Amino acid sequence: MKSSKTRPATKVTLGMVAEHSGVSPSTVSRILNGTAVVSQEKKDAVDRAIAELGFVPNPIARVLAGGRSLSVGVVTQAIDSPYYGVALRGIEEVLDAAGYVPLFASGHWNAKEEQRCIDTLRARRVDGLIVLTGRLSDEALRKLGKELPVVVTGRNLKASGLYSLNFNDFEGARLATHHLLSQGHRKIAFISGDPVHPDAQERLRGYRAALEAAGVKYKPALVLPGMFHEESGLMAVERLIDSREPFTAIFAANDQMAFGASLALYRRGLRVPDDVSIVGFDDLAGAAHSIPPLTTIHQAGLELGRCAAQALLDLLADRKPTAQLPEPRLIIRSSTRGA
Repeated sequence: MKSSKTRPATKVTLGMVAEHSGVSPSTVSRILNGTAVVSQEKKDAVDRAIAELGFVPNPIARVLAGGRSLSVGVVTQAIDSPYYGVALRGIEEVLDAAGYVPLFASGHWNAKEEQRCIDTLRARRVDGLIVLTGRLSDEALRKLGKELPVVVTGRNLKASGLYSLNFNDFEGARLATHHLLSQGHRKIAFISGDPVHPDAQERLRGYRAALEAAGVKYKPALVLPGMFHEESGLMAVERLIDSREPFTAIFAANDQMAFGASLALYRRGLRVPDDVSIVGFDDLAGAAHSIPPLTTIHQAGLELGRCAAQALLDLLADRKPTAQLPEPRLIIRSSTRGA
């Protein structure tokens, strides 16, 4: 009795595509890599052969043949972050349109972990890297830029093979604090971010600059440490209330901490904005849908991702990147009112 086993399908090779389309294997390879200078007629013949034969290019072979993997490594800090998640979508959107695939890895705000991510991505032969903020030293990033194209956010760096994008955190914080001051608030609490982060340092500096410009004395007792997540905002406000330090408004260094701060006030029987006004920073999607809708500083995560991806594509094409992030904007909603 004959065996009922099905014979495996014949693997379609680049040579078979070449024979079917009537061109050389090297021409097929160059067309696949986007480096061929041939007639449209030959390109169409290769496309038809690929479709009819069901040929699937081997990405590893393409790396060896063309020197490009058409992939980009992206080191974020937390894939589940509401802000960085939107930035990743912007990166993916721009790279996909250019034929590149992003490979994402999380550094978890740890320099050693970020370096491990970079080593892993480079082992996969990525053509370039995007590093979203993080804790790697400036020197480490400059060195990396000498080895492959790098775009880094949250820094002001200039180096060969490296392009940096930075948001004006100082001005955003100044705008937020000035808005509360203009409404008559003088006892304004500030929930800071992780002090190791440059953006947290700049937002604290902007808060202090606005107070100074208005002739309001800076009070360390009104500055509470936070870690850029909701729970830290909640805990900061609970500590502030327990301290009995008077306050009429809160500026949180990001929206997530503002959400936590609002919950703490609610639990203590205080209403926003009737009893306490709140301003956040980032303008996350949830800010417009919180109760009440949150006044905040608009920092476009989607635009950050798009700009970072476009800057890297420019570096890969030996073009000088020109991408710049927009200036911060105050978005006034219902969480603030006059003192």
